[in-house]
Amino acid sequence: MYCSNTPAALGRAKAFVRPLAAHASSASQICNTSVGSACAIGAAVAGQQRTKLQQRQAQAICYPSPRFFSVSHVPKSAATEETVEKVDEVEREVMEYDVVIVGGGPAGLSAAIRLKQLAAKEDTDINVVLIEKGGEIGAHTLSGACIETGPLEELFPDWKKQGAPLNQPALEDHMKFLTESNAFPLPHPPQMNNTGNYIVSLSNVVKWLGEKAEELGVDVFPGTAAAKVVYSEDGSVRGIITNDAGVDKEFKQKSTFTPGIELHGKITLFAEGCHGSLTKGLIRKLKLRDEGKFQTYGIGIKEVWEVDPEKHSPGKIVHTMGYPLDYKTYGGGFIYHMEDNKVTLGLVVGLDYKNPYLSPYKEFQRFKAHPLVTNLLKGGNVISYGARALVEGGLQSLPKLYFAGGALIGDTAGFMNVPKIKGTHNAMKSGILAADSAYKAIITDCKGSDSDDAPIVLSEYEETFKNSSIYKELYEVRNIRPSFHTGLGIWGGIVWSGLDSIVLKGRVPFTFQHKNPDHAMLEPAAMHKPIDYPKPDNEITFDILTSVSRTGTNHAEDQPVHLRLADKTVEIRKNLPEFDGPEQRFCPAAVYEYVDDEANPGKKRFQINSQNCIHCKTCDIKDPAQNINWTVPEGGDGPNYVDT
Repeated sequence: MYCSNTPAALGRAKAFVRPLAAHASSASQICNTSVGSACAIGAAVAGQQRTKLQQRQAQAICYPSPRFFSVSHVPKSAATEETVEKVDEVEREVMEYDVVIVGGGPAGLSAAIRLKQLAAKEDTDINVVLIEKGGEIGAHTLSGACIETGPLEELFPDWKKQGAPLNQPALEDHMKFLTESNAFPLPHPPQMNNTGNYIVSLSNVVKWLGEKAEELGVDVFPGTAAAKVVYSEDGSVRGIITNDAGVDKEFKQKSTFTPGIELHGKITLFAEGCHGSLTKGLIRKLKLRDEGKFQTYGIGIKEVWEVDPEKHSPGKIVHTMGYPLDYKTYGGGFIYHMEDNKVTLGLVVGLDYKNPYLSPYKEFQRFKAHPLVTNLLKGGNVISYGARALVEGGLQSLPKLYFAGGALIGDTAGFMNVPKIKGTHNAMKSGILAADSAYKAIITDCKGSDSDDAPIVLSEYEETFKNSSIYKELYEVRNIRPSFHTGLGIWGGIVWSGLDSIVLKGRVPFTFQHKNPDHAMLEPAAMHKPIDYPKPDNEITFDILTSVSRTGTNHAEDQPVHLRLADKTVEIRKNLPEFDGPEQRFCPAAVYEYVDDEANPGKKRFQINSQNCIHCKTCDIKDPAQNINWTVPEGGDGPNYVDT
């Protein structure tokens, strides 16, 4: 029995083409990704299922050339050409779905696929829409990554036959402790054993999942950013609003203004990834996290290289501790040998670091300058660069996973297993669990139908989570990450981690809590000395703008800056004198600068180069004043990652 009376996919897609095409016409580059979205929807209307390569050829999508530098302009005056009026309440088109999914990463796509598979199995239908802010599925996806295949096998038992891009099995594991010039082998922690796992480009895996979702009938709309949550009168979540297009830097409508669309669902699943821009508001508004609880984070910075075939060892995995980070800073490096002479390597730095002079980007350059890494990279060339924040809080940082009208899945909830340095399998599994609960509520139990208009509450999702493999593994390792901030100190944390991993496996009657949020851990500059980082050699190490040029990042210039300051005086008044302007160091894309103020000689002004932003969210997390609010830019803007 099918309980929904929502419009069929054909009617919905027809309704969606016109407003999205209008979005595209208002963009600064007519060949950018909004047109791609509209064309993709047109293809869905025609019932055509094409590969991403075929879609790009048919749509003639043009991606802007990478930028080697970017400088923001001084804000314009209120009287800007082409402006019409302030963007406020506008009439919007509304589209109804059974399930709205925000985010086209592993969690969101797994949920979408599972919903359609369940419907096909029972020969019924469930209307599912998935929106993704990246210009195409996978464009904003970045990870290590060495993944476990369990959840993938749940969705596609024959994933190998279907051509999933998991081509390089993990064959050998190594753990090393680095000093400035040496590498010492360490016993390999059991939870980091990668037997049976695959070294992948997660962006390519996600692209493949996107194709499978479309084949199953999911309405997949890339280049579409979710800007606001829609609430019903009873406080339940009704859906989301996509971003407006044709708005200038002063938040005024241009002549090409097109309002975003309201996507309503019986259930809305938020799969935004780490520190989602809508999720953080949901958690506050709906009080999904207990008072005194908070998430903690790290930043992962990585590159993909093509190396000398003689130095390449397919399937080899190396994890490192120690150099370049000091004993007070949590983090470590990784080197994964992929297929085709490719190596992905990176450095993860806990964002609870104290020294405001620390630059995660420059620490990564020092990591590459270590003989272990330099000897591997010499003679090779860089393919890609990228960075993203990682959820590190574990079980004790999880919010409530459900609320009236929706649920949180994947990294937006925080399912990463930090000691494993893995989260993809848990993200996918959470998407599957949420999809199972949503399908049962909507199709089996007929909730949300005309005869039952009460908001759906997916309490069953949280119950199944607590009985799942995700909960089991997060419970076992719950005390490892916070042990580094107990009275044990950093070295005590290392000893405890070994004992807990090998012997105790979490079977203790207590749970360590995280000390403070990451932004509160930063200490005043007066307590530290500036770090003298070496200059890049432009062979192995590079300046930050050269690296940003390898991300394919682009943002339309005449749009509101998506990095919003609650108080425009705080950086100059507080962060510069107290912390010596940490924004210019914690950002891995040179978005923030303190430059000479031409209007006030001898003083500085705070400059935001928003065009450089690679959407890592670090600024929103680490800003000691919590004055920076990361919001979504126009859909399709941001990085265009390759093989990440």
